[in-house]
Amino acid sequence: MDSNVKFMEEKEMNAKNGMGALVLIILACLAATGAIIYGSILLANGFIALGVVLLVAGCLGICIFPILFAGLKVINPNEALVLVLFGKYVGTLQTDGFYYVNPFCTAVNPTVKPIAVASSQAVGGVAMTSGGSKKVSLKTSTLVNERQKVNDELGNPIEIGVIVIWKVRNATMAVFNANNYHTYLSTQCDAVIRNVARCYPYDTSSAGDEWSLRGSSQEIAGIMQEELQKKVEDAGIEIMDVRINHLSYAPEIASAMLQRQQASAIIDARQIIVEGAVGMVEMALNRLSEKEIVHLDDERKAAMVSNLLVVLCGNKDAQPIVNSGSIY
Repeated sequence: MDSNVKFMEEKEMNAKNGMGALVLIILACLAATGAIIYGSILLANGFIALGVVLLVAGCLGICIFPILFAGLKVINPNEALVLVLFGKYVGTLQTDGFYYVNPFCTAVNPTVKPIAVASSQAVGGVAMTSGGSKKVSLKTSTLVNERQKVNDELGNPIEIGVIVIWKVRNATMAVFNANNYHTYLSTQCDAVIRNVARCYPYDTSSAGDEWSLRGSSQEIAGIMQEELQKKVEDAGIEIMDVRINHLSYAPEIASAMLQRQQASAIIDARQIIVEGAVGMVEMALNRLSEKEIVHLDDERKAAMVSNLLVVLCGNKDAQPIVNSGSIY
C-alpha cells in the first residue's frame, strides 16, 4: 500500500449552514419563475428587449438553480460522509447536522454498489447495501465469522468460529485505503484465526500448564484481537473485542476424541479411587493393631489388603462370604 495514501490525514470539511442555503435556493428558484412570468408579460406589452432579457435569465435560473439542491447534506449521529471533487479529496463531514457543500462534490463509499434498485446482502457476516446512502457508519458493528476448519498445534482438525466487535475509527482511511473495508475485515479475520489457532492445541492434560484453545479461550481471543487490530489498522478500523463463540473437533475425529476424553476421565477417576482405597486399608490395619482386636501375620495382612482393595476398587457390589469356621 502506498505510504502517501496509508497515512492520509482526515480533515473536517468547512461546510455552510444547510438551512440558510436551502432558503436562498428556494428564493432563487421562485425569482427565476417570476422573471419568466414577468418577461412574458413584458413581451406581450411590447417591451421586447427587457422581456427577452428577463425571459432568458429566468430560463437559465430554472435550469441551474435546482442543481444547487445536490449540495444539501444531512449527517446523522455516528455517521460520516467522505467527499471528493473531481477525483480530489476535499474533506469529511462527521458532525451531525444539516450542511451545504459544493453541489459537484460526490460521496465515496466502496461498500455501496452504484445500482438503481436498493438491495442488501451479507459478506462475511457483515451486511452490505446496494444503491443506498454512501454515508460511512461510525457505529459499533458485529462481525460473525462463520465456522471454519483449521488444524491445531497437534494437527487435529477442529472447527472454530469467532465474533468480532468493531467500528470505523477513521472514515477517510476506511474509504481510500481499502477496496471494501467490510470484505477486507472479514478476510483478515479468517487469516488471523487460522494463524493463531494452529499455534495452540485444542486441549491439554490436567497436569499441563500450557495454553489451549478450550482452556484458555479468553487469552487466545485477546491475542486474536491484537493480531487483527494490526492487520486492519491501515483501513481505519478499531477492533473492540473478539470472542470465540464456537469450538469443537471436526466431525471426522469427534467420535475418536470423545472416546479419548472418556478414557482419560476413567483413568483419573480410578486414580482417585485407588488413592482413597490405599488410605482406608492403611487406616483399617492401624486401627486393628491399636485396638488389639486381632493379631495378623504378614501373610494374613497381605490377604486382608488384597480383599479390601478388591472391595473398595471394584466397580461392582461385593458379595460377602461368612466363614463359620476358623480363619486358620
